[in-house]
Amino acid sequence: MLSISEFSEMCHLSPQALRFYHAEGLLVPAEVDERTGYRSYAFEQVEQAMLITLLRDTGMSVKLVRQALDEPDRAAALVDLHSDEVHRQRQAQDEAIQAARAVFGTQPEAQMRHVPAMTVVATLVHGTPIGRNAQEWEEAETMIESAAAELVKTVEGAGVTVRGAPWRTLALDGPKQDRRVLDGEGPFWMAKVPVDAPAEVLAALPEDLQVRVEEARDELSIFMPGRNTMAKYCTMILRLLNACPPDGERFVNIARLRQEVQADGVLSSAPLQSVENVESVESRPETTS
Repeated sequence: MLSISEFSEMCHLSPQALRFYHAEGLLVPAEVDERTGYRSYAFEQVEQAMLITLLRDTGMSVKLVRQALDEPDRAAALVDLHSDEVHRQRQAQDEAIQAARAVFGTQPEAQMRHVPAMTVVATLVHGTPIGRNAQEWEEAETMIESAAAELVKTVEGAGVTVRGAPWRTLALDGPKQDRRVLDGEGPFWMAKVPVDAPAEVLAALPEDLQVRVEEARDELSIFMPGRNTMAKYCTMILRLLNACPPDGERFVNIARLRQEVQADGVLSSAPLQSVENVESVESRPETTS
């Protein structure tokens, strides 16, 4: 028999690690003195210790290591699954590192720009969760991006020329839909894409798509590197609001915020509207074709 210190030196595992593995049922000592609690190990247990160390060094959880040891026929498959998860985590970390460098390196600030009038095709994105936690937010992001891609595919398939990348806006589309958003019923988002096509071609699009002419406007825009998150969304809104001209004659209409997801981040823009004309602007129906 080997004492815990001898077994520790032989396996390059600290006594603390051996006690932990004992408590977790991964590596139970061959004998435990009932009076003193001293642990003793058999030489044959070195192989078990080696396998545990091998799997733990991959970053596997104790739960997954136990499963691999209990089901040796599935051990290789479990290692493959863990490898895939590690790859996803590394990719996410690489993206986060790039975003952190970009944010701290450039300190994103809002910029003023003029956007000309354009014709857009829009669709409601049904079924997205509100985004009350990170999981819901990610689910909504995936659904919105999928809807935007499907929108582009549909309009291009109908012979309509797409004039730019799609974007998403809040689904504030008239009093009834506005109330559904405010009441938490949804849909909460719309996907839009700028287009160019004759009226007769646009009129032949599926009935669930909406064709609109959006007026020219001044916007405040800000680019946030990396993937879209609730925290970045809120930060972006704060920076747009803080960038509003201090003359008090115009305000940033966050309700009409639009976001364009790009390969390396998200471009968010909100129109500047006159305080004096806000009621007439908000009540004026959008032109359709």
